[in-house]
Amino acid sequence: MLELYQFELSHYCEKIRLILDYKGLAYRKIEVPPGLGQLDLYRISGQRQVPVLKDGTEVIADSTAIAHYLDQKYPDRPIIPVDPKQRALCLLMEEWADESIGFNARKVLLGTFNHDPRFRTAVLPTNTPNFLKTLVETFPSEALDFLGTGVGFGSDAVRTARKAMQQNLECLSVLLVDSPFLVADHPTLADFAVAGLTMYIKFPAGSYLDIPESLKGLGVPGLADDPVYIVFWEWRDRLYANYRKFSTATNSTASSSPTSINID
Repeated sequence: MLELYQFELSHYCEKIRLILDYKGLAYRKIEVPPGLGQLDLYRISGQRQVPVLKDGTEVIADSTAIAHYLDQKYPDRPIIPVDPKQRALCLLMEEWADESIGFNARKVLLGTFNHDPRFRTAVLPTNTPNFLKTLVETFPSEALDFLGTGVGFGSDAVRTARKAMQQNLECLSVLLVDSPFLVADHPTLADFAVAGLTMYIKFPAGSYLDIPESLKGLGVPGLADDPVYIVFWEWRDRLYANYRKFSTATNSTASSSPTSINID
């Protein structure tokens, strides 16, 4: 069985989970939690980022490389078009999604953590003591802004990222007005990249992810609930309903060795 070394809250991992589900491929998730020193993943793949796919003796790192591998090794339900123009557009859109949506969505989400207590508490496990939830909820936003500035996630960086995401969502909404998919008459890598990488702007509402219930369906105010982008969010909901499988506790395995992680 395919093994996906992943972090459940990684939007790049979600891109691959969408593709695996669309192709109907059985796989086992091996959770690689952050912060504990990623010895196993480095030993297996020679690097520390997720996602990493293991298929027998084959080990593939990086979401784009994994997508290409899956389409070549498992050609049923192809995600990369054969038509040259469609193929070129698909690959361009996937690269844009990786670099623009993936990068800016992460900054916008972290900025929302700073200013919206709902997001801070939503990511906490359900058994978190009330005093700790209160501490997280009431931690001063100014202090979080200050800490974020030192690592490139200050208020100015978040504001710039938010403007980029507004433009991205507006463009996607226009493209999808009369089209069921972004490139072809069936889902492609472009669709799954865009759908997966917008996870940080609005988490899917169904039981697709092993995340706290309070986080499911939660979105960044002004981006997830703006009627200007409703075409896009309705499109993503349909993509999930048609192709993403519900997650089950039985297919998720925690790594037994110490790990740390840089989210791709």
